[in-house]
Amino acid sequence: MARGNRQGIRGGAVVVAAAAALAGTVWGAAALVGPGHGTGHRPAHENVARGTGAPATPDDGAKGGGAPGAGGAPRSRIPDGIAHASESGGNAVNITIDDGPDPQWTPKVLDVLEKCDVKATFCMIGPQARAHPDLVKRVVAAGHRLCDHTTDHNTTMDKKPVAYQERQILDAKKMIEDAAGGGAEVEYYRAPGGAFTPDSRRIAAANGMRPLGWNVDTKDFGKPGVAAIVNAFKSEIGNGPTALFHDGGGNRAQTVEALDQVLAWLKDQGRPTGLPVRTAPEGS
Repeated sequence: MARGNRQGIRGGAVVVAAAAALAGTVWGAAALVGPGHGTGHRPAHENVARGTGAPATPDDGAKGGGAPGAGGAPRSRIPDGIAHASESGGNAVNITIDDGPDPQWTPKVLDVLEKCDVKATFCMIGPQARAHPDLVKRVVAAGHRLCDHTTDHNTTMDKKPVAYQERQILDAKKMIEDAAGGGAEVEYYRAPGGAFTPDSRRIAAANGMRPLGWNVDTKDFGKPGVAAIVNAFKSEIGNGPTALFHDGGGNRAQTVEALDQVLAWLKDQGRPTGLPVRTAPEGS
């Protein structure tokens, strides 16, 4: 819930909306604000790494997270810079899906992806994954990738103590991996509303997860209509390759239809899809 590979979050004032209680979901008291949630945005397209309130540094895409993970297990070197680029390079587009899994909408999103032969990255909320392990397994079986989107989707993560951030990230990672079974790996971390911090990025990288941003906010979370979602995608795709959609957080009928249209449009444009970079510096 969390836009070229410029870093920064689209400008605008942060709009705070009270979260409605969602039956069958675990959202805690988190506010649904920030990019992808209505009109709220974190400040940027300036000197801020997209999806983070921390200033970008020259090696933001290349710093290694070689520290031991939870339990002291050594990890491969995962950069803690926020990823936007596609492993496929060129003009490939990364499709990312946030806030699920949801028993009604995730299967419909998966059906669209299968029909279009597209692989995506699913940024899951820990308790949602724990509640719907069948869907997590289906995502993995279809060849999609898993992303940690915390346990409570708290968009004020960047204001919280480091210990709180660590619990949110690592507890969610375990819930998702346990739900997936079979040694499936959570390969990315996306901060709710883009509320990354240097500490949360470090924690994620040290535990094998690349921090994952976005370039294209389709605005689908606010349910503005199918045409508006498709037009937002087309108007922002020039910002960079990683697009944000949602399969959780409410009725996603518009998202399902818009995603179908977007993928058909990309095919017509001759643009391939891909998956976000993990271990290579951005732009490499």
